[in-house]
Amino acid sequence: MESVRALDALFRPSSIAVIGASRTPGKIGHEILKNLVEYGYRGRIYPVNPKADEILGLRCYHSVSEIPGTVDLGVVSIPARYVLDAIDDLGEKGARAVAVISSGFSEVGERELEEELVRRAHERGMRVLGPNIFGVVYTPARMNATFGPTKVLPGSIAFVTQSGALGIALMGWTITERIGLSAVVSVGNKSDIEDSDLLLWLSEDEDTDVILVYMEGVKEGRRFMEVARRVTPRKPVIVLKAGRSARGSMAASSHTGSLAGMDAVYESVFRQTGILRAYSVEQAFDWARAFASRRVPRGTRTVIVTNGGGAGVLATDAAELSGLDLLDPPEDLKETFRSYMPPFGSPKNPVDLTGQAAEPEFEGAVRAALEHESVDNVIVLYCETAVTDPEGIARAVLRAAEGTDKPIAVMLMGGERSERAADLLNSRGIPAFPTPERAVGAVAAMVEWWKRTKNL
Repeated sequence: MESVRALDALFRPSSIAVIGASRTPGKIGHEILKNLVEYGYRGRIYPVNPKADEILGLRCYHSVSEIPGTVDLGVVSIPARYVLDAIDDLGEKGARAVAVISSGFSEVGERELEEELVRRAHERGMRVLGPNIFGVVYTPARMNATFGPTKVLPGSIAFVTQSGALGIALMGWTITERIGLSAVVSVGNKSDIEDSDLLLWLSEDEDTDVILVYMEGVKEGRRFMEVARRVTPRKPVIVLKAGRSARGSMAASSHTGSLAGMDAVYESVFRQTGILRAYSVEQAFDWARAFASRRVPRGTRTVIVTNGGGAGVLATDAAELSGLDLLDPPEDLKETFRSYMPPFGSPKNPVDLTGQAAEPEFEGAVRAALEHESVDNVIVLYCETAVTDPEGIARAVLRAAEGTDKPIAVMLMGGERSERAADLLNSRGIPAFPTPERAVGAVAAMVEWWKRTKNL
Protein backbone atom coordinates (compact mmCIF):
# COMPACT_ATOMS: atom_id res chain seq x y z
CA MET A 1 0.00 0.00 0.00
CA GLU A 2 2.91 2.35 0.75
CA SER A 3 4.09 2.23 -2.87
CA VAL A 4 0.59 3.14 -4.04
CA ARG A 5 0.36 6.09 -1.65
CA ALA A 6 3.69 7.28 -3.05
CA LEU A 7 1.71 8.16 -6.17
CA ASP A 8 0.21 11.06 -4.23
CA ALA A 9 3.33 12.98 -5.20
CA LEU A 10 2.62 12.28 -8.85
CA PHE A 11 -0.95 13.60 -8.80
CA ARG A 12 -0.95 16.07 -5.91
CA PRO A 13 2.57 17.47 -5.62
CA SER A 14 3.14 20.62 -3.59
CA SER A 15 6.11 21.51 -5.81
CA ILE A 16 7.34 20.56 -9.28
CA ALA A 17 10.81 20.85 -10.79
CA VAL A 18 10.87 20.96 -14.61
CA ILE A 19 14.32 19.73 -15.56
CA GLY A 20 15.02 20.75 -19.13
CA ALA A 21 12.76 23.80 -19.07
CA SER A 22 13.35 25.82 -22.22
CA ARG A 23 12.98 29.46 -23.23
CA THR A 24 12.11 28.42 -26.79
CA PRO A 25 8.40 28.05 -27.64
CA GLY A 26 7.71 24.75 -29.35
CA LYS A 27 10.35 22.85 -27.41
CA ILE A 28 8.99 20.18 -25.06
CA GLY A 29 10.57 21.72 -21.96
CA HIS A 30 8.95 25.06 -22.74
CA GLU A 31 5.50 23.64 -23.46
CA ILE A 32 5.42 21.62 -20.23
CA LEU A 33 6.32 24.70 -18.20
CA LYS A 34 3.79 26.85 -20.08
CA ASN A 35 1.02 24.31 -19.47
CA LEU A 36 1.75 24.23 -15.75
CA VAL A 37 1.57 28.01 -15.57
CA GLU A 38 -1.43 28.57 -17.86
CA TYR A 39 -3.54 25.71 -16.49
CA GLY A 40 -3.29 27.28 -13.06
CA TYR A 41 -1.15 24.90 -10.99
CA ARG A 42 -1.18 26.31 -7.48
CA GLY A 43 2.01 24.75 -6.11
CA ARG A 44 5.59 25.90 -6.51
CA ILE A 45 7.17 25.55 -9.96
CA TYR A 46 10.95 25.36 -10.34
CA PRO A 47 12.28 25.56 -13.93
CA VAL A 48 15.79 24.08 -14.22
CA ASN A 49 18.07 25.17 -17.06
CA PRO A 50 21.82 25.88 -16.66
CA LYS A 51 21.70 28.61 -19.33
CA ALA A 52 18.64 30.62 -18.23
CA ASP A 53 17.86 32.92 -15.32
CA GLU A 54 14.12 33.36 -16.00
CA ILE A 55 11.50 31.57 -18.09
CA LEU A 56 7.86 32.65 -18.40
CA GLY A 57 8.29 35.03 -15.51
CA LEU A 58 9.61 32.34 -13.17
CA ARG A 59 13.07 32.30 -11.65
CA CYS A 60 15.08 29.60 -13.36
CA TYR A 61 17.61 27.47 -11.43
CA HIS A 62 20.86 26.38 -13.02
CA SER A 63 20.74 23.04 -11.21
CA VAL A 64 18.38 21.06 -9.01
CA SER A 65 20.69 21.62 -6.06
CA GLU A 66 20.01 25.40 -6.25
CA ILE A 67 16.28 24.90 -5.60
CA PRO A 68 15.35 26.05 -2.09
CA GLY A 69 13.54 23.47 0.01
CA THR A 70 12.27 20.13 -1.25
CA VAL A 71 10.73 18.97 -4.53
CA ASP A 72 7.75 16.59 -4.64
CA LEU A 73 7.68 15.80 -8.37
CA GLY A 74 10.40 16.03 -10.96
CA VAL A 75 9.47 16.30 -14.64
CA VAL A 76 12.52 15.39 -16.69
CA SER A 77 12.86 16.40 -20.33
CA ILE A 78 16.54 16.11 -21.21
CA PRO A 79 18.56 13.68 -23.36
CA ALA A 80 18.53 10.12 -22.03
CA ARG A 81 22.26 10.12 -21.25
CA TYR A 82 21.75 12.83 -18.61
CA VAL A 83 18.66 11.41 -16.94
CA LEU A 84 20.49 9.31 -14.33
CA ASP A 85 22.23 12.42 -12.98
CA ALA A 86 18.86 14.15 -12.75
CA ILE A 87 17.48 11.21 -10.76
CA ASP A 88 20.38 11.50 -8.30
CA ASP A 89 19.83 15.25 -7.93
CA LEU A 90 16.08 14.86 -7.38
CA GLY A 91 16.73 12.21 -4.77
CA GLU A 92 18.92 14.66 -2.87
CA LYS A 93 16.01 17.14 -2.93
CA GLY A 94 13.59 14.62 -1.43
CA ALA A 95 11.50 14.06 -4.55
CA ARG A 96 8.99 11.21 -4.22
CA ALA A 97 8.02 10.84 -7.88
CA VAL A 98 9.58 11.56 -11.25
CA ALA A 99 7.94 11.73 -14.67
CA VAL A 100 10.56 10.97 -17.30
CA ILE A 101 9.49 12.52 -20.60
CA SER A 102 12.76 11.60 -22.28
CA SER A 103 12.93 8.84 -24.87
CA GLY A 104 15.89 6.61 -25.70
CA PHE A 105 15.40 3.73 -23.28
CA SER A 106 13.95 0.21 -23.69
CA GLU A 107 11.87 1.28 -26.69
CA VAL A 108 15.14 1.58 -28.65
CA GLY A 109 16.87 -1.36 -26.97
CA GLU A 110 18.48 0.53 -24.06
CA ARG A 111 16.96 -1.76 -21.45
CA GLU A 112 19.93 -1.65 -19.05
CA LEU A 113 19.79 2.15 -18.93
CA GLU A 114 16.09 1.97 -18.09
CA GLU A 115 16.67 -0.62 -15.36
CA GLU A 116 19.41 1.55 -13.83
CA LEU A 117 17.04 4.53 -13.90
CA VAL A 118 14.47 2.61 -11.85
CA ARG A 119 17.08 1.16 -9.50
CA ARG A 120 18.48 4.60 -8.65
CA ALA A 121 15.01 6.08 -8.22
CA HIS A 122 13.94 3.29 -5.84
CA GLU A 123 17.17 3.65 -3.86
CA ARG A 124 16.16 7.25 -3.24
CA GLY A 125 12.51 6.50 -2.45
CA MET A 126 11.07 7.67 -5.77
CA ARG A 127 8.51 6.14 -8.14
CA VAL A 128 9.06 6.53 -11.88
CA LEU A 129 6.43 7.33 -14.51
CA GLY A 130 7.73 6.53 -17.98
CA PRO A 131 10.16 6.99 -19.56
CA ASN A 132 9.06 7.88 -23.10
CA ILE A 133 5.90 9.78 -22.10
CA PHE A 134 4.17 13.12 -22.70
CA GLY A 135 3.43 13.76 -19.02
CA VAL A 136 0.57 13.73 -16.53
CA VAL A 137 -2.56 15.81 -15.89
CA TYR A 138 -4.62 15.95 -12.70
CA THR A 139 -7.42 18.45 -13.07
CA PRO A 140 -8.49 18.71 -9.37
CA ALA A 141 -5.00 20.10 -8.66
CA ARG A 142 -5.03 22.25 -11.81
CA MET A 143 -1.88 20.42 -12.87
CA ASN A 144 -1.08 19.95 -16.55
CA ALA A 145 2.50 18.68 -16.68
CA THR A 146 2.39 17.64 -20.33
CA PHE A 147 3.31 18.97 -23.74
CA GLY A 148 -0.23 18.27 -24.95
CA PRO A 149 -3.22 20.65 -25.15
CA THR A 150 -3.53 23.13 -22.31
CA LYS A 151 -7.21 23.52 -21.54
CA VAL A 152 -8.25 20.00 -20.50
CA LEU A 153 -11.85 20.05 -19.24
CA PRO A 154 -12.28 18.97 -15.61
CA GLY A 155 -14.44 15.90 -15.07
CA SER A 156 -14.43 12.45 -13.51
CA ILE A 157 -12.93 10.22 -16.24
CA ALA A 158 -9.30 9.16 -15.72
CA PHE A 159 -7.53 8.37 -19.00
CA VAL A 160 -4.38 6.22 -18.91
CA THR A 161 -2.55 5.77 -22.20
CA GLN A 162 0.44 3.75 -23.34
CA SER A 163 0.66 5.74 -26.58
CA GLY A 164 2.00 9.27 -26.47
CA ALA A 165 0.88 10.66 -29.83
CA LEU A 166 -2.54 9.03 -29.57
CA GLY A 167 -2.93 10.26 -26.01
CA ILE A 168 -2.12 13.85 -26.95
CA ALA A 169 -4.56 13.69 -29.87
CA LEU A 170 -7.31 12.30 -27.64
CA MET A 171 -6.70 15.04 -25.07
CA GLY A 172 -7.55 17.53 -27.79
CA TRP A 173 -10.51 15.43 -28.93
CA THR A 174 -12.02 15.37 -25.44
CA ILE A 175 -11.93 19.17 -25.39
CA THR A 176 -13.80 19.33 -28.72
CA GLU A 177 -16.30 16.72 -27.52
CA ARG A 178 -16.64 18.44 -24.13
CA ILE A 179 -15.67 15.33 -22.20
CA GLY A 180 -14.39 16.10 -18.71
CA LEU A 181 -11.32 14.34 -17.32
CA SER A 182 -9.97 13.93 -13.80
CA ALA A 183 -6.59 12.70 -14.97
CA VAL A 184 -4.51 11.96 -18.05
CA VAL A 185 -1.53 9.68 -17.49
CA SER A 186 1.01 8.75 -20.14
CA VAL A 187 2.72 5.52 -19.04
CA GLY A 188 5.10 4.93 -21.97
CA ASN A 189 7.52 2.11 -21.22
CA LYS A 190 6.01 1.32 -17.78
CA SER A 191 9.45 0.88 -16.28
CA ASP A 192 8.04 1.25 -12.76
CA ILE A 193 4.56 2.76 -12.39
CA GLU A 194 2.20 0.65 -14.48
CA ASP A 195 -1.50 -0.05 -14.91
CA SER A 196 -1.97 -1.88 -11.59
CA ASP A 197 -0.47 0.98 -9.56
CA LEU A 198 -2.66 3.52 -11.32
CA LEU A 199 -5.82 1.42 -10.94
CA LEU A 200 -5.23 1.19 -7.19
CA TRP A 201 -4.59 4.90 -6.75
CA LEU A 202 -7.47 6.02 -8.99
CA SER A 203 -9.86 3.58 -7.30
CA GLU A 204 -9.39 5.60 -4.10
CA ASP A 205 -9.56 8.98 -5.79
CA GLU A 206 -12.83 10.77 -4.95
CA ASP A 207 -12.56 12.85 -8.13
CA THR A 208 -12.49 9.83 -10.45
CA ASP A 209 -15.63 7.82 -11.29
CA VAL A 210 -14.42 5.72 -14.21
CA ILE A 211 -11.00 4.61 -15.47
CA LEU A 212 -10.28 4.35 -19.21
CA VAL A 213 -7.05 2.68 -20.36
CA TYR A 214 -5.46 2.53 -23.80
CA MET A 215 -3.29 -0.58 -23.49
CA GLU A 216 -0.81 -2.33 -25.74
CA GLY A 217 0.43 -4.83 -23.16
CA VAL A 218 0.94 -5.51 -19.44
CA LYS A 219 4.14 -6.46 -17.65
CA GLU A 220 2.85 -8.19 -14.51
CA GLY A 221 -0.22 -10.10 -15.65
CA ARG A 222 -1.03 -11.90 -12.40
CA ARG A 223 -0.84 -8.72 -10.32
CA PHE A 224 -2.95 -6.89 -12.88
CA MET A 225 -5.68 -9.54 -12.57
CA GLU A 226 -5.67 -9.39 -8.78
CA VAL A 227 -5.85 -5.60 -8.74
CA ALA A 228 -8.56 -5.45 -11.41
CA ARG A 229 -10.77 -7.85 -9.43
CA ARG A 230 -10.52 -5.51 -6.45
CA VAL A 231 -11.07 -2.30 -8.37
CA THR A 232 -13.80 -3.03 -10.94
CA PRO A 233 -16.68 -3.58 -8.47
CA ARG A 234 -15.92 -0.12 -7.03
CA LYS A 235 -15.22 1.75 -10.25
CA PRO A 236 -15.75 0.73 -13.87
CA VAL A 237 -12.57 0.06 -15.82
CA ILE A 238 -12.72 0.32 -19.62
CA VAL A 239 -9.78 -0.93 -21.67
CA LEU A 240 -9.14 -0.11 -25.31
CA LYS A 241 -6.71 -2.95 -26.04
CA ALA A 242 -4.64 -2.57 -29.18
CA GLY A 243 -3.01 -5.44 -31.02
CA ARG A 244 -6.08 -7.59 -31.75
CA SER A 245 -4.62 -8.84 -35.02
CA ALA A 246 -1.29 -10.63 -35.45
CA ARG A 247 0.23 -7.64 -37.26
CA GLY A 248 -1.26 -5.24 -34.74
CA SER A 249 0.33 -7.22 -31.93
CA MET A 250 3.71 -6.97 -33.64
CA ALA A 251 3.26 -3.21 -34.09
CA ALA A 252 2.37 -2.80 -30.41
CA SER A 253 5.46 -4.74 -29.33
CA SER A 254 7.76 -2.55 -31.43
CA HIS A 255 6.06 0.67 -30.31
CA THR A 256 6.78 0.74 -26.58
CA GLY A 257 8.86 -2.39 -26.11
CA SER A 258 6.05 -4.23 -24.29
CA LEU A 259 4.85 -7.72 -25.10
CA ALA A 260 1.32 -7.48 -26.41
CA GLY A 261 0.61 -11.22 -26.11
CA MET A 262 -2.23 -13.34 -27.45
CA ASP A 263 -5.41 -11.34 -27.76
CA ALA A 264 -7.62 -14.21 -26.62
CA VAL A 265 -5.78 -14.28 -23.28
CA TYR A 266 -6.52 -10.60 -22.69
CA GLU A 267 -10.15 -11.11 -23.65
CA SER A 268 -10.47 -13.87 -21.06
CA VAL A 269 -8.73 -11.83 -18.36
CA PHE A 270 -11.00 -8.86 -18.95
CA ARG A 271 -14.11 -10.99 -18.56
CA GLN A 272 -12.86 -12.69 -15.41
CA THR A 273 -11.90 -9.45 -13.70
CA GLY A 274 -14.89 -7.27 -14.61
CA ILE A 275 -13.08 -5.07 -17.12
CA LEU A 276 -15.05 -3.81 -20.10
CA ARG A 277 -13.24 -4.01 -23.41
CA ALA A 278 -14.01 -1.32 -25.98
CA TYR A 279 -13.15 -1.80 -29.63
CA SER A 280 -12.91 1.83 -30.76
CA VAL A 281 -12.00 5.21 -29.31
CA GLU A 282 -15.55 6.43 -29.81
CA GLN A 283 -17.01 3.45 -28.01
CA ALA A 284 -14.57 3.73 -25.10
CA PHE A 285 -15.37 7.38 -24.43
CA ASP A 286 -19.12 6.83 -24.97
CA TRP A 287 -19.09 4.23 -22.22
CA ALA A 288 -16.92 6.37 -19.97
CA ARG A 289 -19.28 9.33 -20.38
CA ALA A 290 -22.22 7.11 -19.41
CA PHE A 291 -20.49 5.84 -16.26
CA ALA A 292 -19.48 9.39 -15.35
CA SER A 293 -23.19 10.15 -14.92
CA ARG A 294 -22.94 8.23 -11.60
CA ARG A 295 -26.12 6.32 -12.41
CA VAL A 296 -25.57 2.71 -11.38
CA PRO A 297 -27.53 -0.13 -13.01
CA ARG A 298 -29.31 -2.62 -10.76
CA GLY A 299 -30.69 -4.88 -13.46
CA THR A 300 -31.03 -5.57 -17.16
CA ARG A 301 -34.64 -4.59 -17.94
CA THR A 302 -34.58 -1.71 -20.40
CA VAL A 303 -37.23 0.47 -22.03
CA ILE A 304 -36.79 2.55 -25.18
CA VAL A 305 -38.92 5.71 -25.57
CA THR A 306 -38.90 7.36 -29.00
CA ASN A 307 -40.73 9.72 -31.34
CA GLY A 308 -39.43 7.90 -34.41
CA GLY A 309 -40.33 4.35 -35.35
CA GLY A 310 -37.23 3.91 -37.50
CA ALA A 311 -34.94 4.98 -34.70
CA GLY A 312 -36.72 2.54 -32.43
CA VAL A 313 -36.14 -0.34 -34.85
CA LEU A 314 -32.42 0.48 -35.14
CA ALA A 315 -32.15 0.65 -31.36
CA THR A 316 -33.96 -2.67 -31.00
CA ASP A 317 -31.51 -4.33 -33.38
CA ALA A 318 -28.57 -2.83 -31.48
CA ALA A 319 -30.02 -3.98 -28.15
CA GLU A 320 -30.44 -7.54 -29.36
CA LEU A 321 -26.93 -7.64 -30.82
CA SER A 322 -25.47 -6.36 -27.54
CA GLY A 323 -27.52 -8.71 -25.35
CA LEU A 324 -29.51 -5.90 -23.74
CA ASP A 325 -32.82 -7.10 -22.28
CA LEU A 326 -35.78 -5.10 -23.66
CA LEU A 327 -38.64 -5.35 -21.20
CA ASP A 328 -42.18 -6.23 -22.26
CA PRO A 329 -43.90 -3.49 -20.22
CA PRO A 330 -46.57 -4.65 -17.75
CA GLU A 331 -50.13 -3.60 -18.56
CA ASP A 332 -50.29 -0.77 -16.02
CA LEU A 333 -47.18 0.83 -17.52
CA LYS A 334 -48.54 0.42 -21.04
CA GLU A 335 -51.71 2.17 -19.97
CA THR A 336 -49.66 5.08 -18.64
CA PHE A 337 -47.69 5.24 -21.89
CA ARG A 338 -50.96 5.37 -23.88
CA SER A 339 -51.89 8.60 -22.10
CA TYR A 340 -48.86 10.28 -23.71
CA MET A 341 -49.47 9.26 -27.32
CA PRO A 342 -52.16 9.41 -30.01
CA PRO A 343 -54.24 6.27 -30.75
CA PHE A 344 -51.82 5.20 -33.48
CA GLY A 345 -48.83 5.24 -31.10
CA SER A 346 -47.39 2.07 -29.58
CA PRO A 347 -47.02 1.41 -25.83
CA LYS A 348 -44.90 -1.66 -26.50
CA ASN A 349 -41.14 -1.58 -26.29
CA PRO A 350 -39.87 0.51 -28.10
CA VAL A 351 -42.50 2.96 -26.86
CA ASP A 352 -43.40 5.00 -29.96
CA LEU A 353 -44.82 8.37 -28.94
CA THR A 354 -44.98 9.28 -32.67
CA GLY A 355 -43.72 12.41 -34.38
CA GLN A 356 -46.41 14.48 -32.67
CA ALA A 357 -44.74 14.10 -29.26
CA ALA A 358 -43.55 17.31 -27.66
CA GLU A 359 -42.11 18.17 -24.25
CA PRO A 360 -45.09 17.05 -22.09
CA GLU A 361 -45.29 13.68 -23.82
CA PHE A 362 -41.57 12.98 -23.55
CA GLU A 363 -41.42 14.12 -19.94
CA GLY A 364 -44.43 12.06 -18.91
CA ALA A 365 -43.44 8.86 -20.69
CA VAL A 366 -39.81 8.99 -19.58
CA ARG A 367 -40.78 9.73 -15.97
CA ALA A 368 -43.29 6.86 -16.02
CA ALA A 369 -40.61 4.45 -17.24
CA LEU A 370 -38.02 5.62 -14.70
CA GLU A 371 -40.43 5.46 -11.77
CA HIS A 372 -41.85 2.01 -12.55
CA GLU A 373 -40.41 -0.82 -10.44
CA SER A 374 -40.18 -3.15 -13.43
CA VAL A 375 -37.77 -0.87 -15.34
CA ASP A 376 -34.03 -0.76 -14.64
CA ASN A 377 -32.75 1.42 -17.50
CA VAL A 378 -34.22 3.88 -20.02
CA ILE A 379 -33.05 4.90 -23.49
CA VAL A 380 -34.64 8.02 -25.03
CA LEU A 381 -34.52 8.51 -28.80
CA TYR A 382 -35.45 11.92 -30.21
CA CYS A 383 -35.56 12.66 -33.94
CA GLU A 384 -35.64 16.39 -34.57
CA THR A 385 -38.87 17.71 -36.11
CA ALA A 386 -40.06 21.16 -37.15
CA VAL A 387 -42.76 21.19 -34.47
CA THR A 388 -40.45 20.50 -31.51
CA ASP A 389 -37.52 22.29 -29.90
CA PRO A 390 -34.62 19.88 -29.16
CA GLU A 391 -33.49 21.91 -26.17
CA GLY A 392 -37.03 21.79 -24.80
CA ILE A 393 -37.00 17.99 -25.17
CA ALA A 394 -33.66 17.88 -23.39
CA ARG A 395 -35.06 19.90 -20.49
CA ALA A 396 -38.09 17.62 -20.37
CA VAL A 397 -35.77 14.60 -20.01
CA LEU A 398 -33.82 16.37 -17.27
CA ARG A 399 -37.02 17.04 -15.34
CA ALA A 400 -38.14 13.44 -15.76
CA ALA A 401 -34.79 12.14 -14.50
CA GLU A 402 -34.82 14.15 -11.28
CA GLY A 403 -35.02 12.08 -8.15
CA THR A 404 -33.82 8.80 -9.66
CA ASP A 405 -30.37 7.33 -10.24
CA LYS A 406 -31.47 4.75 -12.80
CA PRO A 407 -29.25 4.76 -15.90
CA ILE A 408 -30.57 6.81 -18.80
CA ALA A 409 -29.04 7.57 -22.20
CA VAL A 410 -30.43 9.90 -24.83
CA MET A 411 -30.11 10.09 -28.60
CA LEU A 412 -30.79 13.42 -30.30
CA MET A 413 -30.59 13.12 -34.08
CA GLY A 414 -30.85 16.27 -36.16
CA GLY A 415 -28.96 19.49 -36.87
CA GLU A 416 -27.29 22.18 -34.85
CA ARG A 417 -30.24 22.55 -32.48
CA SER A 418 -29.96 18.88 -31.53
CA GLU A 419 -26.21 19.27 -30.98
CA ARG A 420 -26.84 22.13 -28.57
CA ALA A 421 -29.47 20.07 -26.78
CA ALA A 422 -26.99 17.18 -26.45
CA ASP A 423 -24.43 19.57 -24.98
CA LEU A 424 -27.02 20.65 -22.40
CA LEU A 425 -27.72 17.06 -21.36
CA ASN A 426 -24.05 16.12 -21.20
CA SER A 427 -23.28 19.17 -19.09
CA ARG A 428 -26.00 18.09 -16.65
CA GLY A 429 -24.80 14.51 -16.30
CA ILE A 430 -27.15 12.77 -18.76
CA PRO A 431 -25.12 11.10 -21.54
CA ALA A 432 -26.36 12.12 -25.00
CA PHE A 433 -25.38 10.70 -28.38
CA PRO A 434 -26.14 11.35 -32.07
CA THR A 435 -27.17 7.80 -33.07
CA PRO A 436 -29.38 5.05 -31.62
CA GLU A 437 -26.55 2.53 -31.66
CA ARG A 438 -24.29 4.66 -29.49
CA ALA A 439 -27.01 5.34 -26.92
CA VAL A 440 -27.85 1.64 -26.74
CA GLY A 441 -24.17 0.72 -26.55
CA ALA A 442 -23.62 2.99 -23.56
CA VAL A 443 -26.46 1.44 -21.57
CA ALA A 444 -25.46 -2.08 -22.64
CA ALA A 445 -21.93 -1.43 -21.33
CA MET A 446 -23.28 -0.29 -17.96
CA VAL A 447 -25.45 -3.38 -17.69
CA GLU A 448 -22.56 -5.64 -18.71
CA TRP A 449 -20.40 -4.11 -15.97
CA TRP A 450 -23.19 -4.80 -13.46
CA LYS A 451 -23.36 -8.43 -14.58
CA ARG A 452 -19.60 -8.97 -14.45
CA THR A 453 -18.93 -7.36 -11.09
CA LYS A 454 -21.94 -8.21 -8.94
CA ASN A 455 -20.34 -11.50 -7.85
CA LEU A 456 -16.69 -10.39 -7.68
